[in-house]
Amino acid sequence: MPPAPRGTALLIIDMINLLYFPGGPALLRLALPAARRIAALKRRFVEVGAPVVYANDNFGQWHADFRELVAVCRQPGSLGAPLAELLAPQPDDYYVLKPKHSAFHSTPLAILLEQCKAERVVIGGVSTDVCIAATAIDAHMRELAVHVPSDCVAAPSRARSQRALRLLRDSIGAATAAARWVRP
Repeated sequence: MPPAPRGTALLIIDMINLLYFPGGPALLRLALPAARRIAALKRRFVEVGAPVVYANDNFGQWHADFRELVAVCRQPGSLGAPLAELLAPQPDDYYVLKPKHSAFHSTPLAILLEQCKAERVVIGGVSTDVCIAATAIDAHMRELAVHVPSDCVAAPSRARSQRALRLLRDSIGAATAAARWVRP
């Protein structure tokens, strides 16, 4: 059953992640603090019945579903296990698997947000300058208000994250205030 419409949905982007790529360890160091803040933000969304949507790469695993990806990422020894543990999806959470950078590209996300009556998205996850930026820009093109809490995103370097946040503020008018200022 869909949650009570609140007008705002939380999008958690690519936090269920093996991090098996160059720069993965550097990204993990910056993503862990963001994951803790996303987890706290998620609890606030859940408390009021606002939708939480995981949008995740499928890592080219076209036969795997989201639950399988979560299980693989949570296994001991997976570089991304700490992120998957902090942000383990719950049964009432939504998810979409994305084949490319934007959570909207070739996914049912737009329809899901419409069904949830979302007029605003709060976007957290990785990487600020790629998948977060692409998703935020696509959300803006769909006339959704966009908030990317600066403390709920990470990139392989702080500089890359700051540049992306500045671009999103300047180009699409995205709000980037810290998570403590976000109201579901």
